[in-house]
Amino acid sequence: MSRVYYRPIPEPETGSLIIAGGWTRASRFERLERGCSPVIVDDAPDAVIEALTAPRAPLVGLSLDRPRLMGIVNATPDSFSDGGAYEPLEQARRLTADGTEILDIGGESTRPGATELPVEEEIARVRPVIASMRYAAPVSIDTRKAAVARAALDEGAVMVNDVSGFDFDPALAGIVADAGVPVCLMHAQGLPDHMQDDPRYDDVLLDVYDALEQRVERAEAAGISRDRIVIDPGIGFGKTMAHNLAILRRISLYHGLGCAVLLGASRKRFIGTIGGAENAAERMPGTLAVTLAAVAQGVQVHRVHDVAEVRQALALWRAAAGEDGYGQA
Repeated sequence: MSRVYYRPIPEPETGSLIIAGGWTRASRFERLERGCSPVIVDDAPDAVIEALTAPRAPLVGLSLDRPRLMGIVNATPDSFSDGGAYEPLEQARRLTADGTEILDIGGESTRPGATELPVEEEIARVRPVIASMRYAAPVSIDTRKAAVARAALDEGAVMVNDVSGFDFDPALAGIVADAGVPVCLMHAQGLPDHMQDDPRYDDVLLDVYDALEQRVERAEAAGISRDRIVIDPGIGFGKTMAHNLAILRRISLYHGLGCAVLLGASRKRFIGTIGGAENAAERMPGTLAVTLAAVAQGVQVHRVHDVAEVRQALALWRAAAGEDGYGQA
């Protein structure tokens, strides 16, 4: 018998269950099974409901009962959206002034086609930005490498964001465990230099769920408690536009892993393809649409380039939905 998965169906007005201690409610579930059509059901196993509804622990001091913004600082000359377009420290200060709640600072581009950067160069790119911003906002280090993470944590970073989910450098898990900091584990199929060549899945939604579950279990085995783990389905990392959309349509499934969920879809190519914006810098409106759709499914952390604009959109979303986000003033 194949495995059965349960996705909570958001019902903001009538849902009896609060998903992940946040703002999204549900009463019904989409029962998913490989090779079968989805079925709407009124109940799920107790263990599933417990994982779906348990409040998530605060992340770097931020409660997750509301959407949180992670601002992107690419200390790189070759990132897909804004590589070389700004001085990294100035951008970090700008995002902080715009209201970012976490700064995600990375020194190595992981865009499609990118090649690996030497550790020493990656550290040199991120260290001065972290040192200058550590007291302005919580800093996350965006890296796949244990040595870079160690240097960043020594400089004042308080979180690690690993796009490889500990696949690239197994030693990184020990660094995170010893430091006692939270970590975001992302799903990616393949390495950046070839991940978009011909990505294939049997069922992308469920394959990514299983892969993230394995990464979470591996992190726990390394001594990282589940309440310090954030998961990211990895939009655009070894995925076609159809794969990205399949994940986004049912992203609430991933609450079943019992971790906070992070979405990193900002300015991605599929937004430009659908929205007719060839230039990545022109994809902010599409990013807003994707972000609000994910917020409606309870996604807690949103990694974005355009903090001020997304922050404004979230304020309007909350106002339109009601003061508590459930449609009740």
